[in-house]
Amino acid sequence: MTAPQPKLFAFYGRVSTEDNQDPESSRSWQLTRATTLIQPHGGRIVTEYFDVGQSRSLPWQRRTQANQLLAALRNPRRGFSAVVVGEPHRAFYGNQFGLTVPLFAHYGVELWVPEIGGPIDPENEAHELVMSVFGGMSKGERNRIKLRVRTAMTAQTLLEGRYLGGRPPYGYTLRDLGPHPNPAKAADGKRLRGLTPDQETAPIVRQIFAEFLAGIGLFAIAEGLTANHVPCPSAHDRARNPHRSGIAWSKSAVRVILTNPRYTGRQVWNKQRTDEVLLDVDDVAMGHTGVMRWNTRDKWVVSKEITHEPLIDDATFEQVQAILQRRGRGTGGQHVRQRTRNPYVFRGMIYCAACDRRMQGQYNHGDAYYRCRFPQEYALANQVPHPRNVYLREDALTDPLDTWLASAFTPHRIEQAITALADAQPLNLSPAPATAAQTIINECDAKLERYRAALDAGADPAVVTGWIAQTQTERARAEADLDANAGNRPRRMSRAEIRDLVTALGDIAAALRDADPADKAEVYRQLGLRLTYHPQTQTVHAEADLSAHRGPMGCVRGGT
Repeated sequence: MTAPQPKLFAFYGRVSTEDNQDPESSRSWQLTRATTLIQPHGGRIVTEYFDVGQSRSLPWQRRTQANQLLAALRNPRRGFSAVVVGEPHRAFYGNQFGLTVPLFAHYGVELWVPEIGGPIDPENEAHELVMSVFGGMSKGERNRIKLRVRTAMTAQTLLEGRYLGGRPPYGYTLRDLGPHPNPAKAADGKRLRGLTPDQETAPIVRQIFAEFLAGIGLFAIAEGLTANHVPCPSAHDRARNPHRSGIAWSKSAVRVILTNPRYTGRQVWNKQRTDEVLLDVDDVAMGHTGVMRWNTRDKWVVSKEITHEPLIDDATFEQVQAILQRRGRGTGGQHVRQRTRNPYVFRGMIYCAACDRRMQGQYNHGDAYYRCRFPQEYALANQVPHPRNVYLREDALTDPLDTWLASAFTPHRIEQAITALADAQPLNLSPAPATAAQTIINECDAKLERYRAALDAGADPAVVTGWIAQTQTERARAEADLDANAGNRPRRMSRAEIRDLVTALGDIAAALRDADPADKAEVYRQLGLRLTYHPQTQTVHAEADLSAHRGPMGCVRGGT
């Protein structure tokens, strides 16, 4: 008589920075709870999925390990028949349980939860109610954590003037103030930091304030600093600004320095906030994403006392703010999000060839233009060859572009266009991780065949079952890696797929000719259009990402 087969489980757990716990200790604790639940039922965990640093507010599809678990559910050879979670209020947030459990039911995989005492029954109202309560508790706990953190940071800034992190402003550097006041953090070796004047850049800040009060404008100040070979903030601190060019001082950099109250010696916090907005308004289940927005000045938290050495006094700072307010460029309190009143067909698609920056939309006398004012944003003293102003009129580009796009998809050229699309695609080269994962899967399949043959030959079932479980676990991990790589690997489209895509676009010439500007802009975006304007020759280089087909250089009207 053969021994009963053990029930094979996958384990899922989660911990993030908002939980303020050590990931390894949290994993061990959740894994112990899960193991304690399933062992009396003859269960054994054969694979683990544990998300570290993933917020509980993210739906399962947007968590790294949880998404891999969902992908494994779709595989009939997944290597486990049930999933056990370590702690439900870490795994599910809000209504996530109601959006996730139908997937388990669809693929016939049980979901075990310690608080339920076993598997969840999707038809059991009590189970549904309990899990809904845990989702609400999880959401409430996260809100309480956010409130406590914000309250503590407000008090630390207002009463203690503590430096709360982030990059130091230009003109300052960080200094060590001793062990962290929190005993737990001090035991981990954390140190308290504070701002101290930087010997190289602090005089530049004082110079900027003095020159502005002397009547020198923002652009002139930027010109003078660049001409005197003074590194701009991003050039001075390249480690924190690798995404910026650092070629010269800009007006915006000077303005940021003139409006920063930290130079008066006081600590400032809460100038910006993070709002959670829907990632996709058409699919609420995808959850929210964080968006940084400015707070009004009355919501800034400013320390009552001077906490670090000031670079300018309060009177100087207020005098500068008064001048900027009269010019309409001060901190003013409210940062209004500007919304365009006019449609721009090529918004975000036109680049200036001289500087490779996106050109901005602007309406003049009722006509849409695109402009690049590189020298107005970056000092002329940087010696970058660039016209002072670059303008391109929208209607000068629309007709030639539509003609070019439509000509590629006319009936007598459609097959040629499809061939060009197919030939321009990259080769299907499997990356090394995917190849290695497939090799492991093939080896595991061969092992499983040998183990089954051993069972048929009369080998000890207990020993062979252990081998099978271990091999199935290894195979499940390899399949998860293969699925993860498959999502990132480019795939060549077949001619049939390309023809279906082109057919779905319809009569491009008629659609573009009669389309509303907003709809026309959407067509261009779907085509992956990128336009590069060469001001010297007044030509536009058109590139559609869908086909990788470079358009001809076409002359357009509009001066430089």
